[in-house]
Amino acid sequence: MKLNAKIPEGKLEDKWKNYQAKSHLINPANKKKLKIIVVGSGLAGAGAAATLAELGYEVQCFCYQDSARRAHSVAAQGGINAAKNYQHDGDSVWRMFHDTLKGGDFRSREANTYRLAELSAPLIDHFVQQGVPFAREYGGVLANRSFGGVQVQRTFYARGQTGQQLLLAAYSQLYKMVRAKKVEMLPRHEVLDIVIIDGKAKGVISRNLAKGEIKRFAADAVVLATGGYSRVFRLSTLAIGCNGSAIWKAHKRGAYFAAPSFTQIHPTALPQTSEAQSKLTLMSESLRNDGRIWVPKKKGDKRKAIDIPEAERDYYLERRYPSYGNLAPRDIASRAAKERIDAGHGVGQFKNAVYLDFKHAIQKLGKKVVEDRYGNLFNMYEKITGINAYEEPMKISPAAHFSMGGLWVDYELMTTIPGLYAIGECNYSDHGANRLGANSLLQTSIDGYFILPNTINNYLEGELKAKQYGIDHPEFSKVEDEVREQIKKLLEVNGTRTVDDFHRELGKVMWQECAMSRNRKGLENAIGEIKHIKNEFWKHVKVTGSDNEMNPELEKALRLADFIELAELMCLDALQRDESCGAHFREEYQSEEGEAMRNDEDFAYVSAWEYNAGNFVLHKEKLMFEYVQPTVRSYK
Repeated sequence: MKLNAKIPEGKLEDKWKNYQAKSHLINPANKKKLKIIVVGSGLAGAGAAATLAELGYEVQCFCYQDSARRAHSVAAQGGINAAKNYQHDGDSVWRMFHDTLKGGDFRSREANTYRLAELSAPLIDHFVQQGVPFAREYGGVLANRSFGGVQVQRTFYARGQTGQQLLLAAYSQLYKMVRAKKVEMLPRHEVLDIVIIDGKAKGVISRNLAKGEIKRFAADAVVLATGGYSRVFRLSTLAIGCNGSAIWKAHKRGAYFAAPSFTQIHPTALPQTSEAQSKLTLMSESLRNDGRIWVPKKKGDKRKAIDIPEAERDYYLERRYPSYGNLAPRDIASRAAKERIDAGHGVGQFKNAVYLDFKHAIQKLGKKVVEDRYGNLFNMYEKITGINAYEEPMKISPAAHFSMGGLWVDYELMTTIPGLYAIGECNYSDHGANRLGANSLLQTSIDGYFILPNTINNYLEGELKAKQYGIDHPEFSKVEDEVREQIKKLLEVNGTRTVDDFHRELGKVMWQECAMSRNRKGLENAIGEIKHIKNEFWKHVKVTGSDNEMNPELEKALRLADFIELAELMCLDALQRDESCGAHFREEYQSEEGEAMRNDEDFAYVSAWEYNAGNFVLHKEKLMFEYVQPTVRSYK
């Protein structure tokens, strides 16, 4: 299959307008004849379901939580970017586009990245109209703060709970459509497979998690809005239920998977303190605006942080990256922390953390200002650790966080399967090899509210004349039987090891060999270990309970079976990319100063993988840079 990104003609700033001017339209009466399934109810899914229903389509929205309000978008803390230039500090759509393209180390499409920046300003207006309580200056103007990788203030925020406030706004729009009977909401339903008929996505097979019942659902198009897959590392900032199963099932049905090895390590999470814990807690990157990161200069220093004098503190980000300091991009800040920890300067119980210190901010701004900006984050930190961060530094550590990789999509956000769309974090489109902070809420919201509702018409207009299929089609029976067979196979293993035990083993392999840094030998070993884990899993996993009841162990087993296969592809993708770029840091390709060395001549492409019955085949979408020439990504 030849990859066609469907990038519109014209100047960069005119492409989206040109696309909209030429796209097909469907009259309101005909929209009522078309049905769309939206899988996921976070910012992308809720925004898409509500907007599509408002346009007149019949919509079914699935989520595995008991309420759409529990979608993981709620966990995003720091803010959402937009090029409004309220501070008159030199920001613009072009500068935001350039920052995002550079932040992703020139591994994303110019057209998609520019559209992200272009639609950012109207999105903020959209959320203000929905009642989102963004922080404001004394005179009433919306407030901004800085985030990593930029030198302007473009991040809008609602203290440290921006994701929660945006999700509540999206949730209210979604449930307005539910109450109007234009959206059927299906909570506690997990989509276990995609049904393809005549090469097009025509429905899903879903399991009711409360009852165990498996059902078929037909539609004219399917939209996946299921988030990222960093739980493949087990310990991550994601909620325990987050998974990559829906996009992996789509991949196995023919959707290409793009850049799976591009996963982000967040520099400011709470460090692991026990082998038994199941996740890590995110501390917003916004803390790096006023907090200073440091480690003791002396290796293995056992003194309390407050007892270490200034002269014996290494503010290593400020030392290594003076232009950006503590606001260096996430991948660079995480690797710098790892380097200091590996060199013996780590702090905390396991010596796996660094300090994030607000002493100087409190001295300069006063405790009240710091409390107004970050109070709920400080409270959360104290509840978890028992430490008052106003009086002594926080301890933070890098942690698996965001997935830049995901299903390959074109400019219309459609996958390589006609009629199957991927929006938000589960696609690969805007971020390249590294996501800048506060661009996640931006992309998910823009995809759901603004882009998909404009692009899906182009496909659905043709489906009005196409043959309609219901759940009685033989392909629905075939896919349902395959789902039931996999569940039966898992329950019949009846081994001696828990799902969590296998996930812990997989996570350690992935964190060691395919996280902040990679090398050829380690990746080759990891692929062998993952194949061994897969073999052992299907021989020795113990899944208690049955399939016709609420069974969290079965849910975890089904998801881990997908994670194991995905992990192998992640390592394979990292192995074939002989360069360092963004979050993909190959130890063989670094400068004398330990910085990433990109290879634009050979690797300026998006790697798009075909499943091919597990014998993965690489396809390349060549990246063309017409408006910004790739340069050395320096933040010094």
